[in-house]
Amino acid sequence: MLIRPAAVQDLPAILSVYDQGRAFMRAHDNQSQWINGYPSQTLLEDDIARNQLFVCVEHDKIHGVFAFILGDDPTYARIDDGAWPNDAPYGTIHRIASDGSCKGILRTAVDFALRHCEHLRCDTHADNYVMQNAMLRLGFGYCGIIYVADGSPRKAYQLDK
Repeated sequence: MLIRPAAVQDLPAILSVYDQGRAFMRAHDNQSQWINGYPSQTLLEDDIARNQLFVCVEHDKIHGVFAFILGDDPTYARIDDGAWPNDAPYGTIHRIASDGSCKGILRTAVDFALRHCEHLRCDTHADNYVMQNAMLRLGFGYCGIIYVADGSPRKAYQLDK
């Protein structure tokens, strides 16, 4: 599977992938994550402008999307009920979604990210058991609870190369 930077012309396909991701969450008892149209088109356009949104493409079709951000994430400055294993520079995967037709989107994104940094962080909602289990299978360690911009908690994980 090819990973490439997302482009503005990819937005209809990207929005469709996020719609499918939200439907998957609802079908798997995650009713409270990615509500009210999150992530918004405006946020995705900003990610594209910052060169931090990527798409997973196979046979000229977008099957997955994720944000990959190098550098400190302000929401990771505070961590409760645990600790980060180190203070090394890291990258973060955010807003990852799949259309459900290809397996291994998270693994593909993680492999891509680890080619650009040696320490990778990720977080997810407490109700997103599928994502929590996938991260643990890939070797991420649970680190504690962080808080996103609106103050709501997320389970935080780190993987070191």
